[in-house]
Amino acid sequence: MLAHPGASRLYTPPFLMLCLSHALFAGSFNMMLPELPQYLRAMGGAQYIGLILALFTLTAGISRPFSGKLTDTIGRIPIMYFGVFACIFCGMLYPVVHTVAGFLLIRFLHGFSTGFKPTASSAYVADIVPWNRRGEALGILGISSSVGSSATPPFGSWLVSAYGINTMFYFSSVLAFLSLLILIRLPETLIVKQRFHWSHLKISRADIFDPLVLPAAIVMICCYFSYGVLLTLAPDLSDRLQIGNRGIYFTLFTLSSISTRFFAGRIADQIGRIPVLKFSIFIIILSMLVFAHSISPAWFYGASILFGLGVGVFFPTISAWTIDLGDEAKRGRAMATMYIALEIAIGGGALVAGSYIGEHVERLPYMFYFSAFMSLIGLIYLYRLDKSTLMGLYRQQRQLRK
Repeated sequence: MLAHPGASRLYTPPFLMLCLSHALFAGSFNMMLPELPQYLRAMGGAQYIGLILALFTLTAGISRPFSGKLTDTIGRIPIMYFGVFACIFCGMLYPVVHTVAGFLLIRFLHGFSTGFKPTASSAYVADIVPWNRRGEALGILGISSSVGSSATPPFGSWLVSAYGINTMFYFSSVLAFLSLLILIRLPETLIVKQRFHWSHLKISRADIFDPLVLPAAIVMICCYFSYGVLLTLAPDLSDRLQIGNRGIYFTLFTLSSISTRFFAGRIADQIGRIPVLKFSIFIIILSMLVFAHSISPAWFYGASILFGLGVGVFFPTISAWTIDLGDEAKRGRAMATMYIALEIAIGGGALVAGSYIGEHVERLPYMFYFSAFMSLIGLIYLYRLDKSTLMGLYRQQRQLRK
């Protein structure tokens, strides 16, 4: 049972505080992404660059069933606490570990942060906003994440050049700590909750996967594969095009993403999730093709902006669609299923890109072509997902709610 079934306003103090906390949380771990490939190379681990994201997302994916179940049993706030604590802890560990194996272990542990906090945050938002404004609300939550993600990578690169990479790691922990301070003031929204017991960590098949949200999971895997590819290869492409600050592409991508999230969720609430998803996937495909043909910084920046536009429309829409499809009493499980698909997509994209490219930067265009092909599969799937299939899913959903 949820604390706010009659919510009528969107911009309430808890919602705004959660968005601010989410921005600081996203900024804490995104600020280091442009610098990690070179950092790993300097330690002699060039062949493991694909694992920078793959290990992070592997842990996040493994932890999703636990975070989904715990979000629905012990509450939203404790799970958000755990995710933020992971960021604080790992930010302090990076400077004291100087081996490739140690670095990769920290990346594995760091993945617990995104395995827990976003799942609980999405469920919390669904609790406190009007049901007919969920797409808009999740879009705003995504904007807060994008603000943090866009502001910190260039600053992180500047910290590295001015004060060294350890300063950047410590500052990431500071941002996560500020996120935690805000969370302390938020009220819990799950009324019927239980005290934590070790038995809660016993996961059944039903806790791992929500079959009602399978269509959203399939589309997510196909289309977010490109995100893992881009996060892995953009620093190399920046170096190839002689762009000094590796964080600029990330800022352009996230700023353009923000510009669409202001209205994407609202449009999806009005005209439906599927048409908006189709449009966003088309933009993602186009951006991958432009990345493949990037021969100058202008092309690269244009592709980053296009990709941000596509993702900015895609993510809040598929998040709202996931909540629509899932069981109302198991929102944590539904969001966990979607996020598992997201981690598979990002981790798979990063692993494939890192393994295929290695030191062969001349292969970059082919990886972007393959990413476009993966998104095309997702688009074709949506076109084949006819109305009768969707109506069957919604009928199954209503039966489960009874």
